[in-house]
Amino acid sequence: MNQDYQLTVQEVLERPTFQQAYLAAGQEGLLRLVRWVHIIEVIHFEQLLQGGEMILTTGAAFKSDTSAFMTYLDQLIHNQVACLCIEMGHNLTAIPQEWIAAADACQLPLIIFPQSVRFIDITQDIHAYMINQHHKVLQDLEKISREFHRMTLTSQGVSHVLGLLQSSTKAQVIYVPLEGQPKFIPPLASRETEPWLVFLAGKLEQSLENSHAASPSVWDVNGQTIIIQPVGAMGKTWAHLLLVLSRKPQEYEYLILDSASLSIAQDLLRKRYMDERKLYTQTLWVDDLLHLRIRDEEQIKVLIGNEFKKLNELAFYVILIEFEHDQDEQQNLPDEGMESLGIHLSLVVRSLFEQHTFHPLITLKNNRLVIVAFDKAPKRPSKDRLQMIFQSLLQMKAEERMKLIIGVGQRNHSFMQAHVSYQEAIQAISMAPTLHGTVMFFDQLGVFQLLFHIADKGVLQGFVRTYLGPIIDHDQQKGSELLRTLKVYLDNDGSKQVAAQQLYIVRQSLYYRLEKIEELLGSDYMLPEKRLALQVGIRAYQLVNPQVQL
Repeated sequence: MNQDYQLTVQEVLERPTFQQAYLAAGQEGLLRLVRWVHIIEVIHFEQLLQGGEMILTTGAAFKSDTSAFMTYLDQLIHNQVACLCIEMGHNLTAIPQEWIAAADACQLPLIIFPQSVRFIDITQDIHAYMINQHHKVLQDLEKISREFHRMTLTSQGVSHVLGLLQSSTKAQVIYVPLEGQPKFIPPLASRETEPWLVFLAGKLEQSLENSHAASPSVWDVNGQTIIIQPVGAMGKTWAHLLLVLSRKPQEYEYLILDSASLSIAQDLLRKRYMDERKLYTQTLWVDDLLHLRIRDEEQIKVLIGNEFKKLNELAFYVILIEFEHDQDEQQNLPDEGMESLGIHLSLVVRSLFEQHTFHPLITLKNNRLVIVAFDKAPKRPSKDRLQMIFQSLLQMKAEERMKLIIGVGQRNHSFMQAHVSYQEAIQAISMAPTLHGTVMFFDQLGVFQLLFHIADKGVLQGFVRTYLGPIIDHDQQKGSELLRTLKVYLDNDGSKQVAAQQLYIVRQSLYYRLEKIEELLGSDYMLPEKRLALQVGIRAYQLVNPQVQL
């Protein structure tokens, strides 16, 4: 790959439009890269430059004034321009030695045109060359990217990608997976790899801490530039890909490194998907455990093996994640689409739980993932970590137009108690339509925990009619919102100000509603016993009528 799409000052001097020009100063800066060509004929211009420009001037801004020239030169140096080209003629007939010495001192190439030239010819020539070279680079990058993707379909995909990356950049390539040994392309002797391993141990740890950053990290070490690109997906880094360059990296290196890392990530993701499918088949027994089809710990020991004792001593949560894709996309899924969606979701879920120090056992049941999450860090608040997991998961899947509802059972111990937490998770997730929530913890359901155990819904309906019948009838007949008003008023300890705010009504409207409620329920409805009965009755009404939003 020819990486000379960015011209150096030396190469510009070899262009036809510079045949009559000569270098007066700044020999040591000839390898500076020229990003663009700019004509500047004013004395103050700092805001006009971004660095790397070739500056053309007739000297109109400073003429023979050394002080003005030094001001002009200081701004060029501050903005890190590539070089300064001065046309001799109407404004300048000679270049003072003091100017040449100043340009030499800062290694800024000073190019002199001894006679008039057409600046438009120079800008057109150099800009056209750069644009054409950029176009070639993009074509080459597209070709290499396609080759990267093709290589990942082979059995040695990652190794082939690393080889092509090295041959395309002529740089030392280092691939460091989180699990496994680093690879050096081209290979290095053991005495050469040892210093690298020491260096990488610290730098990669910093990279993992900043894995949310979109751009790779860059380090200058002993005259070399090292670009460290994380490789991964679903919010988790699986490896690092490094380029070691003897020069400053250009846009080409960043683009090709990004393409290579993306191809490797796709290869790793595909392999992890296959591993997840395998794990899924190995944990089908979890469904038997949760439904009490396994009642003997010895059976579990056989199924789990050496990990049984350690896991059985850890606290765990049973979590249900119900997933549903966008309705339009759902219709286009093949028959096996739901299972495929579940396994992809399982892959993300496993990664997130492991990141937050849980050991997950995952199984799939129709459109629900069931996770038994063992807490490996009991001294850290487990609920906080679960909330972080759910927040990340919901955010990631919202971008994929996948709707999730999560139910969490209470913290428990021992495999043989898993079915209890599982039933709690079911009850928690069943309350999502009623409470209009996305993440439902069983231990936050309050009185609903008791109401679940009243199997006879007639008992609940009778209780509701006894305490709330007049309010419900009035709402149905008049289209009022007295039941919702009562709920908000009671839930806020009888605060009229807060209730009015939450109901989005003025105080006067609230007073009218409360007077009507008192008329229907009696003046004693705020006494402790009756108030408690009303609040329980409202929860019972919600449980029996989940379609009604209060």
